[in-house]
Amino acid sequence: MATQSEQTDSRGISRREAIRRAALIAGVAFSPAWLTLVERTTVAGQTTGSYLTAGQRAVTSAAADRLLPRTDTPGASDVGVPAFIDLLYGEFMTAEERQLLIAGLAGVDAASTSAFGRPFVALTAVEQDGVLRSIALAEEGRPQGFFRLFRSATILGYFTSEEIGRKVLHYDPVPGRYEGCVPLSEVGNRNWTT
Repeated sequence: MATQSEQTDSRGISRREAIRRAALIAGVAFSPAWLTLVERTTVAGQTTGSYLTAGQRAVTSAAADRLLPRTDTPGASDVGVPAFIDLLYGEFMTAEERQLLIAGLAGVDAASTSAFGRPFVALTAVEQDGVLRSIALAEEGRPQGFFRLFRSATILGYFTSEEIGRKVLHYDPVPGRYEGCVPLSEVGNRNWTT
């Protein structure tokens, strides 16, 4: 006979597990510690402090908006992804991930200045896309790079935000009504507990 905790686990999954599974399907990898951040925040981006410099936050915001731009749905900045990444950087990333993020943000600005003579935030959307694309291509085949880290953090922040969950994904914590006693003939003559 199953214990109470096993019964609870078999009937549903936790929010943490749902996010982990969704990330695997989307091909996004992130550390288990990042899931703690998702559990601690109900709305992506609610943070009291800032860990990145103003310049780093500007590049983070512009790059996140190029990865998930505003269309008929909100963009990354609209749902607080830059603040989410800032909090992720300050409280949950490992020292190696922090270094990778900071060096990568500086690299984005350096690549845009080299190619266009202007910082990343001053480029047009098409130019920003080109810079990010070149960085992604340069990192191809490496197990971990700035672009992969940044993309994972952006997607995690976006899809775990309350606004996206409610308005875009139409999250319903209790889908439909519960009917505890239903004749087998109404559910296809199948006994699902066996």
